[in-house]
Amino acid sequence: MPKPVAVHIPKPPDMFNRDWEWSELTGFATREHPGNSLGVVSGRRRQGKTFLLQALARATGGFYFAATEATEAQSLRRLGAAIARHTGARRPLRFDDWEDASHELFRLGANGPTPVIIDEFPYLVRSSPSLPSILQAVIGVRTMDAHAPRPRLLLCGSALSFMGGLLSGTAPLRGRAGLELIVHSLNYREAARFWGIESPRLAVMVNAIVGGTPAYRREFAGDDAPDGPDDFDDWVCRTVLNPARPIYREAPYLLAEEADLRDRSLYHSVLAAVAGGNHTRGGIADSIGRKATDISLPLTVLQGCGLLNAEPDAFRGNRTSYRIAEPLIAFHHSIIEPSLDWLNQNTAADVWARSQERFNSQVLGPHFEKLCRDWVSDHADIEVFGGLPTRVAQGTVADPERRTSIELDVVVHGAIGQDNGILLSIGEAKWNKVMDLRHLERLQHALRLLAAKGIDTTHSKPACYSGLGFSDDLREAERRGDVVLVDLDRLYGGA
Repeated sequence: MPKPVAVHIPKPPDMFNRDWEWSELTGFATREHPGNSLGVVSGRRRQGKTFLLQALARATGGFYFAATEATEAQSLRRLGAAIARHTGARRPLRFDDWEDASHELFRLGANGPTPVIIDEFPYLVRSSPSLPSILQAVIGVRTMDAHAPRPRLLLCGSALSFMGGLLSGTAPLRGRAGLELIVHSLNYREAARFWGIESPRLAVMVNAIVGGTPAYRREFAGDDAPDGPDDFDDWVCRTVLNPARPIYREAPYLLAEEADLRDRSLYHSVLAAVAGGNHTRGGIADSIGRKATDISLPLTVLQGCGLLNAEPDAFRGNRTSYRIAEPLIAFHHSIIEPSLDWLNQNTAADVWARSQERFNSQVLGPHFEKLCRDWVSDHADIEVFGGLPTRVAQGTVADPERRTSIELDVVVHGAIGQDNGILLSIGEAKWNKVMDLRHLERLQHALRLLAAKGIDTTHSKPACYSGLGFSDDLREAERRGDVVLVDLDRLYGGA
């Protein structure tokens, strides 16, 4: 049987990046094979899913329908009117139920492979819980007739917990999808280009607040980007600390969009505790006045929503650190929430001036550490550490003699030849410090402690990551091959 062939469709000129996502969507929508196909597109709000899908519909002549929060009858009426507009029918179509409507949707591919896009699909299921089962029954009717309709049904949604369960376990649509596409935020280098920022230091500071969400520049900040490093403070005051801008209130809405959450105050409290520096289950529980067992479900749900990351310790398998996945939420709980009363009585400039220490310690510092781990994962080739990085994490090394522990921000395991899981590097990241030989000596001490525990450190390279640079003697140690140094130019420019 010949391989199904997809039609190449050029990406719209006004679409930034998203080459891979566009290729996957157009390939799925135009691939020539008999019968129908199902695709699922998910991702948090504001990442550009709707923009992608509407562009796909325009480029292919496909059908696009955006659901709303409505009753089943209202949704069916809106769908009937949308199909009529798409097909040029004189009157809106009338559907008795979703089974009737589904058959009509699948007839839209009568003239060849055609994307049939249902955006905000969770809204429809909320009022019509049997809809996935109905679609499963229609999709299950397979045919090899070359003249049969060839719809390419794409279901899209932003409620990650719902979309994640749509194809899992015993869900009706499990095993039916030919495409499972998650539209992620832009990575930190892409985000800098999207915001038009050339200064690496400014790029880190902006990314620590708005991350890589495209809508935060255009729709939510009014296309207002800082002109340069000297404009950063003013930019913060006129955008994220400005109650008149949508981005000011955006962070709490990210949680509100997950419809199945009941005790929202508990979930907000958990996020606030993590933003405040409590990263262990016990620390989070103590911060909000609950037992550790009481927060198991919120931690799991927040991970499923894509708002919280659980990061295992590189050296202690029973220890997990929780980190906020969306920078704007960390900024909100660290800077805006503690200052609400002050913001109501004073200017944003006053609030921002009082918040500098918290911003550096609770927002910028942890975010810089994450970007350093991202750099290793995405850009450090085999030449950097002498092996191919396969796992990057944080780690804690106990120091019994000094009765303390050493926190390592970037721990790299990888492969050398046929050996996997070798410790390639341990590193420390400092956003606002010029690093010197003392930092290298601390890392070398940590390596000796690890070796004493039986860990093979023969291939391990110490690494220092700094937002302000390195002393001359540390640069000399780099030239001797004693340490890997990563500054902001290297972070944004390559390995």
